[in-house]
Amino acid sequence: MEKKLICRIAQNFGNQLFMYAHAYALSKKLNYNLYIDNLSSYSNSKNFHNFHLNRLNISAKYADSNLIFETPAKNIKRKILKFIDKFRHKKKFCIEKFVKNKITDFYDTSKLYNFNPVIYVEGHYESEKYFVDYKEEIIKEFKIKTERNLIKNKYLEIINNNNVVSICVRQHRFSEKNKSQFNLDKSNQFLKRTIDYIYKAINFIEKKIQNPKYLLWSNDFANLHQYFDSNRFTFVENQNDKEINDLYLLSKCKYFIVGPTTFHWWGAWLSEYNNKICVRPPDDINPSNNKSFWPESWIKL
Repeated sequence: MEKKLICRIAQNFGNQLFMYAHAYALSKKLNYNLYIDNLSSYSNSKNFHNFHLNRLNISAKYADSNLIFETPAKNIKRKILKFIDKFRHKKKFCIEKFVKNKITDFYDTSKLYNFNPVIYVEGHYESEKYFVDYKEEIIKEFKIKTERNLIKNKYLEIINNNNVVSICVRQHRFSEKNKSQFNLDKSNQFLKRTIDYIYKAINFIEKKIQNPKYLLWSNDFANLHQYFDSNRFTFVENQNDKEINDLYLLSKCKYFIVGPTTFHWWGAWLSEYNNKICVRPPDDINPSNNKSFWPESWIKL
């Protein structure tokens, strides 16, 4: 019987990359064939994120409909199977564990259980410790299929010819889904803390490299001009195919003031520049609930 590891992909692009990278490494450790379920989450009308892994050079196959839970009825079946799985000797589900409340940490999922020949993997697994042993392979997996078309991007010449420092500002951190006053205030406070961190990181970077050129990415550039002078900062405003263009350009940068966002984390991690510098945010603006989210080689300010 073929051994299958089926990874449930969900949420935004950065989360999708973490989910896939963990599943890829786990499938290698267990010697299972990797499949992804890209329908169960994205068939939900309440989900406002798009599936992007199909734009990358991933080697995983897509799971057949009879193996996934893409309808409400099938999702009920999934919940029942997950409950029964608690009592199984050989587990069908590999679910990310939490240390306390919503806090999680790295643990070796390959040694956690005896597994069934078909495994369903669910969770964020937001730490390089899950997959860093396969870094070269994952970098290849995450190459963009249409990369040849992206070299025409006007920002690439700036990146290639300057000591570019990549900056990313995540707006609406807590108010994307619910625009209550409480969430709006929380998002604004998050933005202010991010900007404070960025300027502190700039002071650090300018002691390390000569003539830095600052390129700034964001999910929303509205109101950012009041914080970042356009004479000093170049806004990377990709109008078409934004997520793919942004990831490609980020991966080509040399230096990073990594923003509190999983997407920018991946841009920095995928950069293959040998002498890259990655500065990362303080813990109070950590975008992840994983205690091992930040690579140990990145510089904490």
